[in-house]
Amino acid sequence: MGLFDKFKGAAPLELTPRRALAVSLIQCMGSDGEIDPEEVAHLVSVLGRNATRDELDRCLKYARSTPTAAFLQEITPRLDQKQRLCILLNMIDSAMADGEAEPGERDLIIQYQQAFGLDDATMEPYFNALVAKNDRGVLGA
Repeated sequence: MGLFDKFKGAAPLELTPRRALAVSLIQCMGSDGEIDPEEVAHLVSVLGRNATRDELDRCLKYARSTPTAAFLQEITPRLDQKQRLCILLNMIDSAMADGEAEPGERDLIIQYQQAFGLDDATMEPYFNALVAKNDRGVLGA
């Protein structure tokens, strides 16, 4: 907790796997310098109806104040492989929600992929499925 956090009355954020997902998605959404409405909708849908505005705000503050490398160092040992895969796939899906993953989003996803120990061969079938899911051009849209 930083010195000025005392003035805000901010308690440290307990990083549960669900909050790790929220922080990861917030970092992904902000990595290209803009947050698109499709990305916000994806974040809300992923967190579900039990998410509160306060929890989302706390995750947002944490994501803004914590460098990605520090977050990954803290959270990776706390997550099992299924949780890591879930977070990474949701990040990819979020990055592709507006049609194409921007370079900043791609770089961030690669950083997560490496930290989570998920190689390209493991990720390829999932990635291909997400590409097909998000290719609305086949629907004439």
